Amino acid sequence: MIVDGQQIRPIWLDQDRITVKVIDQRQLPHQFVVADLTTVDQVIHAIREMFVRGAPLIGATGAYGVMIAALNGEDEPDQAAFIRQACTRLKAARPTAVNLAWGVDRVLEKVLCAGSPADRIDAARTEASAIAEEEAENCRRIGVHGAGLVEAISRKKKGETVNILTHCNAGWLACIEYGTATAPIYEAFDRGVDLHVWVDETRPLNQGSRLTAWELGKHGVPHTIITDNAGGHLMQHGRVDMVIVGTDRSTHTGDVANKIGTYLKALAARDNHIPFYVALPSSTFDWTLSDGVAEIPIEERSPDEVRYTQGLADGRITRVLVPPESSPAADFAFDVTPARLVSGFITERGICGASKADIHELFPEF
Repeated sequence: MIVDGQQIRPIWLDQDRITVKVIDQRQLPHQFVVADLTTVDQVIHAIREMFVRGAPLIGATGAYGVMIAALNGEDEPDQAAFIRQACTRLKAARPTAVNLAWGVDRVLEKVLCAGSPADRIDAARTEASAIAEEEAENCRRIGVHGAGLVEAISRKKKGETVNILTHCNAGWLACIEYGTATAPIYEAFDRGVDLHVWVDETRPLNQGSRLTAWELGKHGVPHTIITDNAGGHLMQHGRVDMVIVGTDRSTHTGDVANKIGTYLKALAARDNHIPFYVALPSSTFDWTLSDGVAEIPIEERSPDEVRYTQGLADGRITRVLVPPESSPAADFAFDVTPARLVSGFITERGICGASKADIHELFPEF
């Protein structure tokens, strides 16, 4: 994406072709910091601590992590065994996003077909780069397909502003380019559709107010940050025309795991007869799971993410304790929205219903 006149992505390979560079998203929007990843431990730390986040980006980071494992293990007596062990650790870095294991396994398969240590490094680099490019193109296509939905609402409203609500950050920061949930927004906006985005703050880490608002502002898209619990009120009063969210893992039967609070938005949308769409590349489908509520692992993170909040004070980023110091807290990172509450999926191949039959009709090879 173009930010302040500069083409940039959240992850890229340095000119030395051995260093992976990522935007440290923990520092946004107040500081723009780039981190270098040269060891498997650094890649795992970046994923766990959310330097990088969002399903497609986590998958690409894991893919590049395999390349780094091949580089780190070049002089090991058994490089292949070293890489396999590293891949097991990489896939365990975060449990919910299926893209992580998908990206790691796809690169590992190519690596194990290569004969020499140098060939394994080259194979990993080539495949990881291919994954990043494919995910960027998939998100572009999601935007093209999803923009039609926004344009249809605009026509129905005779050109009046289309109000879209989104939750968390499913933008280019999470997806290499364009985003998933934001891709239709950017595409429709660039086509001249009058639109406005309600941006949920997305507690506890505020990915909406920190990241989505930053992205939209840089692109010039009109938006307003709201508290997580304001969405239902806005829907009741006719101030939301559609909801578009991303997902970290979706079953092939249509259940959706996304940032905590998504399920409540889907319930409010259903109660107010507002379309609720999920945008995702096919890499985010888990073709092995049928019951999202029962089978998708829900990550529980440090309670300190709930207890503390981060912001800018006196020109520097600081962390502030909100509740009583002695009060316990729980930090569930995701929830599952059942397929019955989803109006449809926006994918790189088009739009389909949130049912096993509709999904497999669009992706018959799975």
